[in-house]
Amino acid sequence: MSSTPVLLAIDFGGTKIAVAIADPGGRRLASATVDSAGELGARAAFERAVGVARDLLGGVRDPHLAAVGVATFGIPFDDRVELAPAIAGWDDLALGRELRAAFPGAEVRMATDAKAAARAEATWGALRGSDPGVYLNLGTGLSVAIVIGGQVVMGGHGAAGEIGYNLRAVGDVGLELDDRTPLEWMVSAKALARRATEAVGSARELSAAEAFEASAGDQSLDHVIDEFVAELAFHLVNLANCIDPVRIAAGGGMTGSWERLRPGLEQALRAGVPYPPELVLAEFPFDAPLIGAIALAVEAVRDRLGVVTARVDGRHRPERALTDARPGADERSSAAADGRTHGS
Repeated sequence: MSSTPVLLAIDFGGTKIAVAIADPGGRRLASATVDSAGELGARAAFERAVGVARDLLGGVRDPHLAAVGVATFGIPFDDRVELAPAIAGWDDLALGRELRAAFPGAEVRMATDAKAAARAEATWGALRGSDPGVYLNLGTGLSVAIVIGGQVVMGGHGAAGEIGYNLRAVGDVGLELDDRTPLEWMVSAKALARRATEAVGSARELSAAEAFEASAGDQSLDHVIDEFVAELAFHLVNLANCIDPVRIAAGGGMTGSWERLRPGLEQALRAGVPYPPELVLAEFPFDAPLIGAIALAVEAVRDRLGVVTARVDGRHRPERALTDARPGADERSSAAADGRTHGS
């Protein structure tokens, strides 16, 4: 009996881990999302992802794992992950080596979460034909990815778009990171949760989503969010003036409150940029890093076998299951313990 070739995609986030298996053409077969359990450290988060992946692979008859595509916060290398403060110890994790040990024989490709998301949006989503385009990642952390000529800009060290490290004021010039407050510590879902909790004096930490929801009836929270949007807009305007993008697509968990974020960002772009870019919600606002990870795996198989297994050059949209978290997209979906079905 012949084996069934499959691909594995993993999106490591600061608060959740999404995992999917797909066929060599990128059609998603099954997926699941679980909490990252980041409070338990890097090793626990990594092993949780591997366990979910093996559970999904166990549902395939005689699977042959051809490739693994991975999106992660931070900049991934074979022996480490740089700029990855979201989970303690993640920067010391030899991510490439660990993945190959967990899935022997499979080709492994890795990218930052924002760059994987931008890859998905530029190929199949809201940034198709946008040259240049910007993907704005509004999640646990803050970053962007820049798309020029259909390609995601990596930068000299893989760190292009890491605006979470931006200086916030002239007084920050010349200060080491430990001596200043970087942008991400004030503008991100994690930062908003902390600031909102302090504003209302809650004994329990609010989530960013709770802060947005409660702000309609709480003046102090509404003020916190106004400040949050204003500072994000300040940096987005400067970025747009630098790059002159035709479109900015926003994705990530905070875009669940897009209608609270969008007006302030749009107004700032119109006022502060000579040629204001279009600002849109990403085609895959909550799924793009995972879809990008699938694309990485598809391309790994293509390169390894020297054959085209899927069109990923931006001229043809892939099959629906690759691009979606809509009902009917997966042949099978599952939720691991304390997790939720992907796309819920």
